[in-house]
Amino acid sequence: MMQKEDEIDLKVLLFNYLQYWPLILAFMFAGLVSAFLFNRYATNIFNVESSILVEDDKPSLGTDLFESAGFGLQGKKNIENEIGILKSYSLAEETISELNLNVQYYHVGFVVNTQLYDKLPIIVSVDWEHPQWVGGMFSVEVLDDNSFELLIEEDEFSVYNPEDPFYKSNLAEPSLKKSVYSFGEQIQEENLSIKINSIYANPGDKILFKILDTPSLALKYKNELGVTPINKQASILTLNLETPVRRLGEDYINKLMEMYLKRELDEKNRASESTIRFIENQLLGISDSLETSENRLQQYRSENNVFNLSEEGSVIFERLQDLEKQKGETEVSLKYYQTLNSYLENSQGGELVAPSIIGVTDPLLNSLVNALAELQADQIRLKSNFSDQAPAVRENATRIANTKKQLQENVNLALNNTQNVLADLNNRIRLIQSDINALPKTERDLIGIQRKFTINENIYVYLLEKKAEAEITKASNMPKNTILDFAKAGQTPVAPKRSLNLLIGLILGLIVPIGFITIKDFLNTKIEDPKELENQIKVPLIGMVGRNTSDDALPVLNNPRSTVTESFRSLRADMTYLSQQKENLTILFTSSISGEGKTFVSINMASVYALMGKKTILIGLDLRKPKIAEDFGLVNDKGMSTCLSSDTPWQSVIKSSGHPDFDVILSGPIPPNPAELLLQEKFANIVNEIKAAYDVIVFDCPPVGLVSETKELFALADISFYVFRQGYSMKGNTQILNNLVEKGGVTKIYGILNDVHIDKGYGYGYGYGYGYGYGGNSYGYHEEAVPLPWWKRALGIKK
Repeated sequence: MMQKEDEIDLKVLLFNYLQYWPLILAFMFAGLVSAFLFNRYATNIFNVESSILVEDDKPSLGTDLFESAGFGLQGKKNIENEIGILKSYSLAEETISELNLNVQYYHVGFVVNTQLYDKLPIIVSVDWEHPQWVGGMFSVEVLDDNSFELLIEEDEFSVYNPEDPFYKSNLAEPSLKKSVYSFGEQIQEENLSIKINSIYANPGDKILFKILDTPSLALKYKNELGVTPINKQASILTLNLETPVRRLGEDYINKLMEMYLKRELDEKNRASESTIRFIENQLLGISDSLETSENRLQQYRSENNVFNLSEEGSVIFERLQDLEKQKGETEVSLKYYQTLNSYLENSQGGELVAPSIIGVTDPLLNSLVNALAELQADQIRLKSNFSDQAPAVRENATRIANTKKQLQENVNLALNNTQNVLADLNNRIRLIQSDINALPKTERDLIGIQRKFTINENIYVYLLEKKAEAEITKASNMPKNTILDFAKAGQTPVAPKRSLNLLIGLILGLIVPIGFITIKDFLNTKIEDPKELENQIKVPLIGMVGRNTSDDALPVLNNPRSTVTESFRSLRADMTYLSQQKENLTILFTSSISGEGKTFVSINMASVYALMGKKTILIGLDLRKPKIAEDFGLVNDKGMSTCLSSDTPWQSVIKSSGHPDFDVILSGPIPPNPAELLLQEKFANIVNEIKAAYDVIVFDCPPVGLVSETKELFALADISFYVFRQGYSMKGNTQILNNLVEKGGVTKIYGILNDVHIDKGYGYGYGYGYGYGYGGNSYGYHEEAVPLPWWKRALGIKK
């Protein structure tokens, strides 16, 4: 049984919406049309993609030792750092500056404007050293080959000041001094300095352009660029950008990757440049000494006519020359160690020289210097994109500090060793010096002069070789990272998503009217659904009365074959089960407020009893607002108020309804105290006398929600009915009836729904009555056939 109730509720819900099927179809059609127009005129967005390989760093000799020792050196690049660099503001700014994207051009379309990128009809040159209007839209209408009209199309301008590029001020009311200019003429305003040149613009052409400052564009592209690894294990990054202009997106990503690799190469070249500068500084000092010693050697040979040494002198000189060469190289190494030590102590930046270039072959020292150089290069890149407090910057700074500490210890050790080697060489040179002193004076002096020349020459040649090696290293430097795929835009736009938009339009077209109907029903405070009414009241809903479509207030008497009459006949049939074994029947009708049709129901209920031969009387007890006289065409000159306020017998105020078995007692003239009159004992006596004279008595009482005396009248009735009107009675009125039952102690009271005309899916609304399990039997219908199925009624199908 519960399952059946649920099915009925679902059917009613569906029926409620299907009543509005033309509205729902109209909205669905409108949604599809809107989606189609959006797809038709929306700007196509294309996805541009490229990929770049981030090479893993190969750890140098000794680097793995420091990493395992906990000094934080990493053998593998941090992919997240590389993503941050690619998405950095500074890299986007460099890319935009290279591409010169600060002016955007548009072709005027019928609905939307199309952005132009290549084959531009005009070129706008902007003087970025001058404050500029940015953000708004200008229009250029070509007048002839030499002139054009410049207008403000969209005035959402702000002022860009190159002295403070990150803060722009709003421009309230921008205006130009004049509108007609010549091509190539400098357009100068207080905060505007541009020049427009024609490329192939024709008279009558209209071109729109917008000036955008580099910081704003860099932020825009920085936020729109997507950089993601292809998977967690790989070091391949995919770059993508969604743009309405495919060529623009391709050029931007390609230039971005180019600037990314250039930045990496510049960082690598910085070490070679530092080495070259170091060697050049050494060469400046040694070249003068070499030239002086060379001139002195030539002068001495000329003056003393001595050009070659003796055999013994040559042997001694070769030994001395070899030691002096070692001493010279050792002194260069010592200067390098001293420079490196000063660098570490003073925390200088960007001046590291590779030991291998100087000739230092210590593998541990080489690995430490290379590791420090790379860490410092990473730190420069990180600081250009993140603040000093960023985790990546702080972690890298810790690695630099640890590496410097180890390098300092190694340099101090190398300094001591080099100084010891130099002292040993000096001692050996002093020993050879004693052999030289045994030679003749001329030869001894020649050896001394030639010795100085040879020392300077060896050092000079040695430094030249190292400089050449450094320049070769710089020339051979290549970025570690590699572009795998250059940017390529897809042929199919990623937006608008046409099928999805059509589906969304269809769904919105369905949801909007359904939502409107749902909200309308939710906010509806009137009683419309009989099932809902039955659930809300604490008494049975005994029947329903259909809408009286005629102007006749007495359809039962005047049109006995109508469906409304069948409603009352069905209700009368149910009454036999509500008042079993009762020869006389007193029926009371009331409602919450006026206008709910209780008088109409009272009159026709009395009429249906009169038609079956029952002697029936209708008593109008609504002394405040009588209506019965008007419906019967009578004069309300006397009635129940007359009897209660005087000694007039009730028999004298009876009036005929026109039917032999149907009498009427009107309410009579409106008294000043209607409540007191009905509460007199005299009224109860009159009712008892009337019960003895009539088979059926019908009370047409005042609304119980407005007056108090009706509550006292329930005791005089055998059966009471509370009348609700569909689409008129408030839902809150059900609580009045519930209070009568729960708090007022009223029994034998039932509900009636009058004026049923809104079909909620139960098959009601055709004017015939309905019983709720009390054995009601309706008579045969005379005008309507079996009602149509609910779905046909919902769709408005008549057959």
